Amino acid sequence: MNVITDTDVFPDRQRGCVATIGKFDGVHLGHQQIVRQLKSKAEEFGVPSVVVVIEPHPEEFFAANARDCPPRLSEAPEKVQLLRAMGVDYVYLLRFDAKLSSLTPEAYIEQMLIAGLNIKCLIIGNDFRFGCKRAGDFALLQRYGAEHGFEVVQTESCFYGDVRVSSTYVRECLARADFDTVKALLGRQYSIAGTVVKGRQLGRKLGYPTCNLALNRQNIPLHGVYACKAEIVTADGEQMEAVGAANIGYRPTVDTQTGSSEDTAWLEVHLLDFNKDIYDAQMRVVFCHHIRAEQKFDSLQALTEQIGRDTEQVRAYFSGRPLQISATDSAHRS
Repeated sequence: MNVITDTDVFPDRQRGCVATIGKFDGVHLGHQQIVRQLKSKAEEFGVPSVVVVIEPHPEEFFAANARDCPPRLSEAPEKVQLLRAMGVDYVYLLRFDAKLSSLTPEAYIEQMLIAGLNIKCLIIGNDFRFGCKRAGDFALLQRYGAEHGFEVVQTESCFYGDVRVSSTYVRECLARADFDTVKALLGRQYSIAGTVVKGRQLGRKLGYPTCNLALNRQNIPLHGVYACKAEIVTADGEQMEAVGAANIGYRPTVDTQTGSSEDTAWLEVHLLDFNKDIYDAQMRVVFCHHIRAEQKFDSLQALTEQIGRDTEQVRAYFSGRPLQISATDSAHRS
């Protein structure tokens, strides 16, 4: 599979392609169904399949406040990895910026789809809006298709029970820590991956060293402490697995105690019975069970004591022992 960031380097322009466009956040079962539809049409036309992935998400581009936009389920590299595994021929990472957002719908179609990709068929949702002020719609695409010789096909919906599978529904399930439903919607357990970086090393001083992953997203779909599994690949290729307590959020206690005004989301994982230096390693954190909500403590001592309780809860979860549900966790589940 090839990844392109500009149609000028699309090597199959002469043959053309079958394409679909979207954010593909989470690459859930609905997206996977669209990809199967895409590949089937590409085979029918005898041309490559192209998934146009909009990055960043338009909501992120226009958001006045970072936390006003919908929480992101997956970063571009994970989207590419998942689409590659599904056998897509090309992923076109379409940069959403001021220039793209100011294009008229007609220019969007003519420059990107016709001149850029030479599409033979576009598979798209009937609610897809594009171009300046989102003025372009499915009907306009159909008119252009009739005039310029490309087919426009509506995407097929995918349902889980009586609910349409969508990124919004996945976010709702994550917010209530319904990881079983999330796994069913994604076809895999929900995880976040990144590079282990050096943090403030406060956890080490408190007796609970953590692996720190900076989250390069404006808003996060999970907040609090979770029992997790970690899949680790070191810089020299060694692979390891461990379990631990993952804290994801904005570190309110740490920032208050250290006087920091940092507004960056972090994922910090205390791995149980693990004592290896894995800085710069790639880590995938698989979320398994919600322990408690994100909290602000009056002191680092109070935080340390709570981390100890969290760790015991995580051990109990993975050993199958009964967990003691806190009041905050009970409220989270209701």
